[in-house]
Amino acid sequence: MNCEFRQARPADMEMIWTIIDYAIRKRKAEGSDQWQDGYPNPQVIENDIMQNAGFVLVQDGSIAAYAAIVKNQEPAYEKIQGKWLTDGDFLVVHRIAVSSEHGGGGIAGKIMGFAEAMALRQGIYSVKADTNYDNAAMLRTFDKRGYKYCGEIQIRGQFRMAFEKELAYIHGS
Repeated sequence: MNCEFRQARPADMEMIWTIIDYAIRKRKAEGSDQWQDGYPNPQVIENDIMQNAGFVLVQDGSIAAYAAIVKNQEPAYEKIQGKWLTDGDFLVVHRIAVSSEHGGGGIAGKIMGFAEAMALRQGIYSVKADTNYDNAAMLRTFDKRGYKYCGEIQIRGQFRMAFEKELAYIHGS
């Protein structure tokens, strides 16, 4: 299986939105209120792309998933009810969405792995993320990848579970 993780391009927008829209509908069908408030929307994704924060996972030539990855940019994380593992620089992963054709194949875990490698290449030793309490797929992904529950944060009026993985410094990396 050929897999590439790269920055999203404006030309990817239609496929990215198809994936995001599928994820929104899937969360609703599961009875969740996550992503049921008009967020994310096409403008959010376009902004991610324009700020070089949007990334796609391309598998066998087609876009299989989308995520936004930014450095130190999540104001809600400053007001955690709990405690982060680290206080330094971090990458944050948001808006992970997997296409209907690729669900259940460990794609979200691959995205988290790419984010971790990206962090290490930048000399950053922490990756943070959050999710709804009822997002079983992401909770499993965080558990499998060794993320630790750190507390609650509030985004757009909703409490969410916050996780962090402290990355080990590997000499020569």
